[in-house]
Amino acid sequence: MPDPLAKATADLAELKDRYLRLAADYDNYRKRARRDVEEGEKKARETLLKELLPVFDNLERASASAADATDAKSVGDGVRMVLRQFLDTLDRVGIQRVAAAGSGFDPMLHEAIQHLETDDHPPGAIVAEVQSGYKMGDRLIRAAMVVVAKARPAPASGGGPEPS
Repeated sequence: MPDPLAKATADLAELKDRYLRLAADYDNYRKRARRDVEEGEKKARETLLKELLPVFDNLERASASAADATDAKSVGDGVRMVLRQFLDTLDRVGIQRVAAAGSGFDPMLHEAIQHLETDDHPPGAIVAEVQSGYKMGDRLIRAAMVVVAKARPAPASGGGPEPS
């Protein structure tokens, strides 16, 4: 008849060996998953950089030609063309500008840096955009910095006599 203590000891040794192998496999999986995530992030940065490099090249060309340009309008036109190319590139990679001027203030998309008392705009409307905001899909990358309209205070109705 087999010794129950020897069998239990052998079973324990086998379970311990399986546990150590499983722990090692899990550790290897975690390391591999971390490497895969890092590689994916690196690839995404490279893809974005490849999209942006032509914009940078045109900006360098515009800068070089601006040094010799005598017509400020042509320099301005060149800069506007590069800006348009940059915005098109952002759109191609899924980054959109946050709507600001003329829309209502949304604290999820906008950062109010100033309030302006005005009768020209309804309270809570965005009067001016100081810095553009951007989002990628539903995810906000940077909030737009805006100036928000507020109502002028009502004239104080003092109980005193009116000046004549």
